Amino acid sequence: MPTITADTFTTATAASTSAQTSSSTSATKTTDIMGKEDFLSLLVAQLKNQDPLNPDDPTEFTAQLAQFSSLEQLYNLNTSMAGLTTAQTNSQKLAALSLIGKDVSYNGSSFIYGGTPVSVGYMLDDVASSVTISLQDSNGRTIRTLQAEDTELKAGNHFITWDGTDTSGTTVADGTYKIVLSASAAKTGTTVAATPLISSEVTGVNLSNGMLTTRAGEVLFNNLIRVTESANSIQTSILTNSPNNARISNTIMATRTMAATTADKTASTDDGQTAQDIITNYIKTL
Repeated sequence: MPTITADTFTTATAASTSAQTSSSTSATKTTDIMGKEDFLSLLVAQLKNQDPLNPDDPTEFTAQLAQFSSLEQLYNLNTSMAGLTTAQTNSQKLAALSLIGKDVSYNGSSFIYGGTPVSVGYMLDDVASSVTISLQDSNGRTIRTLQAEDTELKAGNHFITWDGTDTSGTTVADGTYKIVLSASAAKTGTTVAATPLISSEVTGVNLSNGMLTTRAGEVLFNNLIRVTESANSIQTSILTNSPNNARISNTIMATRTMAATTADKTASTDDGQTAQDIITNYIKTL
């Protein structure tokens, strides 16, 4: 019967520990992704350890160099594409800043009502015989039903302004509401698809995630389908809200008439002509 000594046990334990360490290291390396530096190290190690009496085939070595060059170009291309994607994302975020104050239309079935009328709509892919817009609250209850007019049944985008009242004419509470559409095809045996739309004014931009903040909620820049000038422009706001709007309007019209009358007259001096041109261009912006 063989005798087991302390040295034998120590040697076996060390071998077992070494095997476990090697296995753990191997498993760790397996999960790592090899880069171009790893391939270059393998290529250099291959050259250092080749048999002097049977060196590597020059043709095969040249092919390996070509593969390494192609690998390096792919890594550089990947880095460039990542930079291009980042630049494009930043460009979209900066472009979104120019949309503040404009009306945008986008696909969406949920919106926020905050006390002002909301423009809800639908997109038809074909002619419909009727379209019904049901507005539901957060509990799924239908609070108002809007019927599309006969002139709003063609294929395309259509919008209806909801004043924020329910079926009884009572103004609803501020909160989130949902659009549910029901469309009937104009032709027998066919179907028509209707997609809910929302139109609202942009009030801000979240540069961290590229989301546009509108009066009806948030929307991604890429989800926009239309951008138009807001009806709530500065000039419109002044003429609508000012108590002296009639006087302001008459003054602007009279000034424009005077500018049109004197526009064809030539000033006596170059300085006078320049001043006249500045005044005329300023009046046109009123």
